[in-house]
Amino acid sequence: MLSQQDLQQIASKGITEEKIAMQLDEFKTGFPFLKLEAAAAIGKGIVAPDADERKAYIDAWNAYKAEGKQIVKFVPASGAASRMFKDMFAFVSADYDVPTTDFEKKYFDNIKKFAFYEALNEQCIKNEGKNIDQLIADGNYKAVAANMLQAKGLNYGQLPKGLLLFHNYEDGPRTPMEEHLVEGALYAASNGEANVHFTVSHEHMQLFEAKVEEKMDKYAQCYGIKYNISFSEQKPSTDTIAANPDNTPFRTEDGQLLFRPGGHGALIENLNEISADVIFIKNIDNVVPDRLKGDTVDYKQVIAGVLVTLQKKAFDYLKVLDSGNYDHEKLEEIIRFVQRDLCCRKADIKELEDADLVIYLRKKLNRPMRVCGVVKNVGEPGGGPFLTYNQDGTVSLQILESSQIDKSNAEYQKMFTEGTHFNPVDLVCAVKDYQGNAFNLPEYVDKTTGFISSKSKNGKELKALELPGLWNGAMSDWNTIFVEVPLSTFNPVKTVNDLLREQHQ
Repeated sequence: MLSQQDLQQIASKGITEEKIAMQLDEFKTGFPFLKLEAAAAIGKGIVAPDADERKAYIDAWNAYKAEGKQIVKFVPASGAASRMFKDMFAFVSADYDVPTTDFEKKYFDNIKKFAFYEALNEQCIKNEGKNIDQLIADGNYKAVAANMLQAKGLNYGQLPKGLLLFHNYEDGPRTPMEEHLVEGALYAASNGEANVHFTVSHEHMQLFEAKVEEKMDKYAQCYGIKYNISFSEQKPSTDTIAANPDNTPFRTEDGQLLFRPGGHGALIENLNEISADVIFIKNIDNVVPDRLKGDTVDYKQVIAGVLVTLQKKAFDYLKVLDSGNYDHEKLEEIIRFVQRDLCCRKADIKELEDADLVIYLRKKLNRPMRVCGVVKNVGEPGGGPFLTYNQDGTVSLQILESSQIDKSNAEYQKMFTEGTHFNPVDLVCAVKDYQGNAFNLPEYVDKTTGFISSKSKNGKELKALELPGLWNGAMSDWNTIFVEVPLSTFNPVKTVNDLLREQHQ
């Protein structure tokens, strides 16, 4: 089925023939749905700290930072913003010339509120010889939209989200990349330094590097810190082969195999190469202007405080287990910690002899840990927090996407649709063991949690394989804790008109 030329193409990406065979098998067999116990809720897997507890956690985080630990802010920022402008692309190619849909009307009625307005106005004058007001007066709305989207103008249809102008300030508009630099200074800096890592697609790397170079000193001076900014690309070896509807390899018109990016789950490899004690993860577009950053900064410190508090307890218990200096009562105390604080339960734990119990507890304590902020469910797309059965028979907390849940199971469907909270990609992670060694994160991926979606290429239907998602199956075997955070910390930008929301003005 695979020619010599195919094998060379596969090898050039750093992928093994065995991996391709496994992926083609996965197209045939699909992925099993997960077995659920319940949706997580307050008091049932989700912690909602009160004001005193929040202060204690912030204090714990500040004390941890004072120890000179290595902290990194990790921002997935790959991919073009083209989906953000889907409606405006449709308008430019529509068979009518004036704003007709509600979306189009809203965009043009509020065009002066966009942070990119001045830059767009300059492009219109340069390319059309008229400013935006004049073009609109002439009924030439499409020229305005085209100057926003196309390479002759701002090229927003092809740029990454991180480099678009999102927010207005007196000293000029800011990109999401800049807002993340500011956040890094406000909650993730230690020793007078802030480490920020962006994952960027290959074609945007130079643009990103240039923009960071241009802006970094301004924020370094403003916050009195030094920035260490690093970048990485999604590895070609994490791409997945595409298949035809009959599960044979999909080929391009020139007979080559087609590979597609493996989704954000591929970034577990990038995350694994970050040298840090604690890593914050947050999507590039979930940022707000300075006037609204208070809640974000407070709650980032809260969830980080929860993380380092629980990690310290886990480390202390691991040292006790390693010392051999414990009795059954101490083991009972450790069981309570694993069950209550880490929400990891084993039904037959009482049947284990002490020797087996120690092995079990050590395994559950000695693994990466993450605390995930969850917000009240308001119908936005996102992964839901669940108590889920693992392959070893234990039940623990997981973030699940709808594709991982059996829709034909009425009970599971009810859990998913009636879930009280969801995770907006708001994580803080501890990735070293109690002896200071980095965990090898790919070892903690549940490989059975990928999923298959339908796509097309040049009008031909194909099946695409996504790796276990970064905060879903790729972190399946981590210790997971959910903390309720306010909705004000979640402000994604999925369409250009989302920038007109009060939170982005």
